[in-house]
Amino acid sequence: EIGFGGGEHMVHQAASNADVGIIGCEPFINGVAMLLGKIRAAEVTNVAVLPVEVRYRWDVCLVGSIARAFLFYLLPCPIKRHHRRRFVTPEFLEPLVRVMAPGANLRVATDISDYVRQTLAQVPRHGFRWTAERAADWRVPWDDWLSTRYEQKALREGRVPHYLTFERIG
Repeated sequence: EIGFGGGEHMVHQAASNADVGIIGCEPFINGVAMLLGKIRAAEVTNVAVLPVEVRYRWDVCLVGSIARAFLFYLLPCPIKRHHRRRFVTPEFLEPLVRVMAPGANLRVATDISDYVRQTLAQVPRHGFRWTAERAADWRVPWDDWLSTRYEQKALREGRVPHYLTFERIG
């Protein structure tokens, strides 16, 4: 999980998939500290925590070694000149596609409509196929979804979440 925030979703995935190794990258120490407490409380042992921005870790991942990646409620960087900081840019997507296995899933959840637009424009250009076949595919959360505090805040503030799934081509 890239930018796991408080780690709710990551611990939920770890507990639900005990036979899968889960890696989380988060540069903010408060999020890392929150996650460590949740890992201890849930007694999960299949989580590795990297307290750095993911862009500094791509080089240690083997080609095709990632089966699923999660990007949930990342900083929207709403100012146009800051859009280059978003994750859904060539700078981030090119190394991501290299480490993801063919057929692997990339999940993106956001409540920012411009982030949705940029995601739908950029991600398919970098070796992914958007899997949606009907509106419910992006309006309804995934079956294994655990709502995060960021999503709850968005809902309280009247923003609409989008749940985008992409498949690694090749």
